[in-house]
Amino acid sequence: MLSREMMDKKMDEHFSFEAHDHVEGVLATLAEDCEHDIVGFPTGPTFGREAARGFYESLFADLSDSKFETLRRYYGPDFMVDESRWSGRAPGRPFGLEGRNRPLSFRLLHVMEFSDAGAIQRENVWVDLASIIQQLPQD
Repeated sequence: MLSREMMDKKMDEHFSFEAHDHVEGVLATLAEDCEHDIVGFPTGPTFGREAARGFYESLFADLSDSKFETLRRYYGPDFMVDESRWSGRAPGRPFGLEGRNRPLSFRLLHVMEFSDAGAIQRENVWVDLASIIQQLPQD
């Protein structure tokens, strides 16, 4: 069983790699046989660390100047629920919307399960898409 501190450390490491657009670093926080599920993403859940690569490469092209603010965290024996706010810019096409390098801020809910070794075994992410659509109106 992982302690809250160990889960916090892994999650903060994961977010730090995301904030620096570091694909290899993010992938290293995931278990080799992880389940990666961004709810609503066209591929649906993917399985295995390498299968998550495409999502992060696309994410880092679509969003920049990433900052994460943790709002709340809840813990279980091998899982964490993290409510965060992401802020930055949208130079690409986040979630299929033209970003035009506009500022963007939205809430996320991560449900993370951890392996006995401390890697992220399952990442399930819920995004406030309504807020994103309001901030990135399309012509």
